[in-house]
Amino acid sequence: MGKNYIDIEDDQGQILRYRKHVNGRGLVANGAKVHSSALVEVGAYVEPGAQIAAGAHIGRGAWVEPDAVIGPDVEIAPHAHIRAGAAIGRGAKIGVRTVIGAHARVAGGSLIGDDQQIGDGEQVATDKRGLRLAA
Repeated sequence: MGKNYIDIEDDQGQILRYRKHVNGRGLVANGAKVHSSALVEVGAYVEPGAQIAAGAHIGRGAWVEPDAVIGPDVEIAPHAHIRAGAAIGRGAKIGVRTVIGAHARVAGGSLIGDDQQIGDGEQVATDKRGLRLAA
């Protein structure tokens, strides 16, 4: 049986330890909190301080940066990037290769399509078709 963790050196020369999540085998850093019912697919990274709630699905190659909060039943598509401190509300769907900016907020139930860019600190709410709602 292989080991259940991997050590990776960051840009500052610090060694970070990631464990393979039991549900999906994606890499979860020490200090991140991922519910056991969440799915973190192979090739996905969850950084220290991030929180992934029950029923969330983090797709292959997605990257969840430090201190991001992913709510219950959220779907993050492959290769999406959730930047530091961002928050995604319950049941939201984030498309393929979409970037959610640092400290941005996506309201629960929102649909953010493929290849979208949500700016740093932006607050977004959409209907079920992905059309933005007025603030």
